Amino acid sequence: MITKQYNSQIQVFKLLSHPTRMAILEILRQGEECVCHMEAILGHRQAYLSQQLAVLREAGVIQDRRDGWNIFYRVIQPEIYQVLDAIHTFTGKSPHIIEPTDKVCPCPHCNPEVIEN
Repeated sequence: MITKQYNSQIQVFKLLSHPTRMAILEILRQGEECVCHMEAILGHRQAYLSQQLAVLREAGVIQDRRDGWNIFYRVIQPEIYQVLDAIHTFTGKSPHIIEPTDKVCPCPHCNPEVIEN
């Protein structure tokens, strides 16, 4: 069947079909970030973000790293940004600069003056 040829490509589109996953990838475009930082920027609860991060991790696009209480995520397949950039070009819409909500990220990565116990 010819459709089997497109399975891996279809999986990429499914991965990117969720706005929160696209927003997470745009945040990670700048480099490694913690969940609490994403929570502060996107205004979603940590549990919801963890679900979306799990999908990206299971797809092999991102990787996590634990540092004390904090978990940091980074993109390990930067080629995903070529796909995102192509989508932005195709639609004529650039990603919006994601502004933080009023919530402050408490992690030591975002606030170096925070001392972990």
